[in-house]
Amino acid sequence: MIVKSPILPERVRKVPGSFSWIDHRLVSDRHIDLCSHAAAAFYLFLVCVGDDKGLSYYGDQSIMDKLSMDRQTLQSARSDLIRNGLLAWQKPIYQVLCLEPVVDQNKRCQESAMSLGDILKNAMEVKID
Repeated sequence: MIVKSPILPERVRKVPGSFSWIDHRLVSDRHIDLCSHAAAAFYLFLVCVGDDKGLSYYGDQSIMDKLSMDRQTLQSARSDLIRNGLLAWQKPIYQVLCLEPVVDQNKRCQESAMSLGDILKNAMEVKID
């Protein structure tokens, strides 16, 4: 077993008073593998500036200035994140999305629905002691 100890103990990170976090599943579930460098940088920025619901109101120009991106790069990064289910955007609001898989409510209802015949068959098979 590897024993880990901080290289600079006086610089160990602490949870800040402001809010942000990066879910480790971004790497372990390989979401990051789907991102370009620009998309990963944009995602990190939005995680850092978002509130506890993942919401941010930064405008495109501010984001481009902070990340040294041109408009095309920003649009491409945004499209990548949206396509990969990491981001929702409805101008002027960005929302960093949870990494849990989304369950289709209609599919779940169809899978859990039983026909009347199945219900009656199951009821007839119940034995009472």
